[in-house]
Amino acid sequence: MNNIERIRQKLPEQEYGALLITSPVNARYSTGFAASAAVLLIAAGGAWYFTDMRYIEAAKAAINQAHVCLKPQDETYPELIKTVLEENNITSVGFEDGTMTYADYLNWNEKLGAELVPAQKLLTDLRMIKSESELEKMIKAQRISEKSFEDILPLISTDITEKQLANELIGSFLRNGADDKGYDPIVVSGTKSSMPHGVPGDVKISKGFLTIDFGARFDGWLSDTTRTVCVGKPDDQMINVYDTVLKAQAAAIAAVRGGVLGRDVDAAARTVIENAGYGDYFGHGTGHGIGLEVHEMPRASKICDSDIPTGTMITIEPGIYLPGRYGVRIEDTVCATENGCENITNLPKELLILEP
Repeated sequence: MNNIERIRQKLPEQEYGALLITSPVNARYSTGFAASAAVLLIAAGGAWYFTDMRYIEAAKAAINQAHVCLKPQDETYPELIKTVLEENNITSVGFEDGTMTYADYLNWNEKLGAELVPAQKLLTDLRMIKSESELEKMIKAQRISEKSFEDILPLISTDITEKQLANELIGSFLRNGADDKGYDPIVVSGTKSSMPHGVPGDVKISKGFLTIDFGARFDGWLSDTTRTVCVGKPDDQMINVYDTVLKAQAAAIAAVRGGVLGRDVDAAARTVIENAGYGDYFGHGTGHGIGLEVHEMPRASKICDSDIPTGTMITIEPGIYLPGRYGVRIEDTVCATENGCENITNLPKELLILEP
């Protein structure tokens, strides 16, 4: 079953007669085709995909579950969608209230001639649960990123900069078959490793912890992994911090199963870190959903009261960050099953100690 059909099957349960998709990521989710300018309308009686001349030929070749139509230069998307609504007697339309800007909402509301009803939840809920083909693509992205990480390990030394290592990683993604990087890699060393989202700089890698947060994109789908290695010999406290994070991650992974609350997965990791005396130094959530975007629903955080559905791909990434000293994060991606989870990350997690 394709994703347009999945959406169409949900429409009878909704308070609107058709779903309007204007964001590129949800248009890609629905059709499998990527374009920077397109609008998709899905109704019980059909689906209509409008795009301009830059994409029309490729869209017609790629999309077979919707009417693919050219947007003329002298017509707007609201005008084209309004015509379809009138021809099909549709008076209410769901829209992406989580991504549409207020200015765009005002424009559509003025020109569409139909009631606009918030509908982000339908798409969010569907995207959480991955199909078999989507899982396969995410696993492929994961294998590419793992191979690339292994490729750059011999390059790590105090003679290369953080930015150079990040660029080597991106190049390796492409050489190993990725479409692109999944996101800008985080490569931070020494005292900078205490910054969870630090930016690689034109500074040579320092002795101490080196955190590498990386992911590849394959056919639109992403991977997400973090490994922390040590350049030079770690002291006893560094080893203790690393081991604590590793134990916290193991506890959270053991807590994942279909239907568990996100906050309960977070609590499993957070309890380990708090009991070790580092509770004040773990300031982000334990994990997040991933798919076509690196941060999706659901979340594994202290404030997440929603459950993690079976079939969800979610990261597990606890960390400890000691300001001005160093930080450690270890991240795997798992797929929630009825009775637990499957970890799709194959990289080892024992502390890797590299010569400077």
